Amino acid sequence: MAKKAAPKAAEVKAAAASEKKPKAATKAEVYGLIAEKTKLSKKDVAAVFGALNEMMVRELGKKGPGVFQVPGMLKLKAVFKPATKAKQAPNPFKPGEMMTIKAKPARKVIKASALKALKDNV
Repeated sequence: MAKKAAPKAAEVKAAAASEKKPKAATKAEVYGLIAEKTKLSKKDVAAVFGALNEMMVRELGKKGPGVFQVPGMLKLKAVFKPATKAKQAPNPFKPGEMMTIKAKPARKVIKASALKALKDNV
């Protein structure tokens, strides 16, 4: 007697469709939720975020200290990465073959780290 093959692919697709990941909140949803919680208008909330952005740019810019902290949430650091020269290195996907890694200019990278208060609440 022959065994019937179960339609596994169909079951997996059906399960994936029913268990969708929630989507990240949009900018409008964030502004709306904060406006609702604080009883401010959406324009006022947008102005607060604009001011916060200006402060971040000033603190992380050339003349600032290079560190900005959003109280209770996260810390942002501006890290200087020096330029790198082009070089040859082994290709990890094709053993025995060499590949060229492109040169990169000097740049400033922003690193974010969550603070303890945020980590404890998540």
